[in-house]
Amino acid sequence: MDTEAESRLSDQTIWLIAVRDQRDRASFVRLFEFYAPRLRSMLARSNCTGAAADDIIQDAMLKVWHKAEQFDPGRATASAWVYRIARNCHIDVIRRTSRPIPEALKVEEPPDHDAASQITLNQEAQKLRQALDSLSADQREVIVQAYMGDLSHSEISDNTGLPLGTIKSRIRLALEKLRHEMKDLRSQ
Repeated sequence: MDTEAESRLSDQTIWLIAVRDQRDRASFVRLFEFYAPRLRSMLARSNCTGAAADDIIQDAMLKVWHKAEQFDPGRATASAWVYRIARNCHIDVIRRTSRPIPEALKVEEPPDHDAASQITLNQEAQKLRQALDSLSADQREVIVQAYMGDLSHSEISDNTGLPLGTIKSRIRLALEKLRHEMKDLRSQ
């Protein structure tokens, strides 16, 4: 690249080219320091804040480091390229965090209001309460927050201070136990 062309490039593009061509860590630090607050603002406009935003920024900038060799200043500016990566990371997180309703808690059709269905509904509710009571306190807490409090895994992690992986493991194990406890209801 000639000196005249380089003089027209933004500092961010020059830093990204240095990361691409020389794996320059100092340039990457500059990129991170420049884009992290801007990405946080972009994510905040989409109602993504706190630890969830931090995770997306970390993931996006890690991808910038790993995919730097794909950057072509002739096709896009550094800003456009970094923002596109961050937007795609945000979309991936949204897709991953859509939580399915556990099978044991799905309602197939609206309940009838006759006496027999009310008794059945009460029995099912009692069975669910017993199944929830059979969970450990840690598992019950995350299930209640996730499915009754409608919180995302990241939000539960923020509330409890536990790592995201621990939250996901507890939810998975609790759902398995609930499915096992409620299996006789599904066969009726």
